[in-house]
Amino acid sequence: MKEIVIISGKGGTGKTVLCASFAALAENAAVADCDVDAANLHLLLHPTVKKTHTFYGNKTARIIQENCTQCRECLNTCRFDAILSAGDEISIDPLSCEGCEVCSHICPTEAIVMEETISGEWFESETKYGDFIHARLGIAQENSGKLVTEVRKRSRELAKKNKRELILIDGPPGIGCPVIASLSGTTYALVVTEPTLSGMHDMKRVIETARHFQTQSACCINKFDINPQNSEKIESWCRQKRIPMLGKIPFDENVIRSTVNGVPLVEMSQSPTSDKIRNIWTQLNLLLNKETPSHENQKK
Repeated sequence: MKEIVIISGKGGTGKTVLCASFAALAENAAVADCDVDAANLHLLLHPTVKKTHTFYGNKTARIIQENCTQCRECLNTCRFDAILSAGDEISIDPLSCEGCEVCSHICPTEAIVMEETISGEWFESETKYGDFIHARLGIAQENSGKLVTEVRKRSRELAKKNKRELILIDGPPGIGCPVIASLSGTTYALVVTEPTLSGMHDMKRVIETARHFQTQSACCINKFDINPQNSEKIESWCRQKRIPMLGKIPFDENVIRSTVNGVPLVEMSQSPTSDKIRNIWTQLNLLLNKETPSHENQKK
């Protein structure tokens, strides 16, 4: 079983648009949306949810008032200012509590207990393109990396059960914890960038992150024609670093229309842009099906 993760150094580069089209083009593949902080792949794949699971990402302190002696040891110890005093009652601010458990350990009367809190949900769904695992992290909740790990774990189990040969992963932007959880252990990473200064900078960071986790990378440029000069710089850098450049996608209003209509671009339009995406998919499969050089052989 092989795994392709579509990532970018910054948001808004077109990862989800590409992933949805790849899902429509792929045969015998499962799909996972690991951008749990801002999941939107479901808007293009229209899944039917089969199972919903609760995600417990953290613990929050709770005070058992009848056991509390108002000693204020917890109040003086909490470094997050999550413990409040109002009159004769000590209480916990759940939004400020980081779940470090220090207060529960220093309480002399064991009046503070740690309770698991619901941080989000993850879903097992079906689409006309195949199995789909996706999730939704709660507002202001943390541990997105842990939720991404759960999504990937279940997508692998489901793909193995249903004898899928490939898992397509719509990854989150950036280089933080959820990206690392999406990236590590995958077969190949397709980095989607755009010809802006921030796009170029963040592309380099995420490729270096992939290299650190020994994941092979390829690149494509979205909306390359908005700045041909920067596009040339990106291509030159990729050649220097021996990063395969799989294609350049022009700016196309059909992409906007397909997103508004909730349809993958390759299904809605037979435009030159959709042909470019099909060609990128072909090139990506060629890379997957041949032996690729290790990152030790790629110039650093």
